[in-house]
Amino acid sequence: MKADNKNFFEKVYEVAEQIPYGRVTSYGAIAKYLGAARSARMVGWAMNGAGNMNHVPAHRVVNKAGLLTGKHHFEGTNLMQQLLESEGVEVIENQIQNLEKYFWDPWNEL
Repeated sequence: MKADNKNFFEKVYEVAEQIPYGRVTSYGAIAKYLGAARSARMVGWAMNGAGNMNHVPAHRVVNKAGLLTGKHHFEGTNLMQQLLESEGVEVIENQIQNLEKYFWDPWNEL
């Protein structure tokens, strides 16, 4: 195993940066991809800190049911929803509709 100087949050951001426009993933899917399947909450903490990182599309990371659980970390009332809808993702009552249609799994894609 080679030494890796990146911390867990940096690895989370690297994965999140690769989520395609118009697609979403979950905290758990990122955690699983990073070999830390039980660390979905840690991924959430990382994403909470990504709000002012323009290169990290934090709005594309939701919970496993497609709920916009991180929306309170965005400026404005519905900015997370507005960003997703501007990419063609359908959101009703803070939940992505047809999640399987938009879901991007780093395990399969990277």
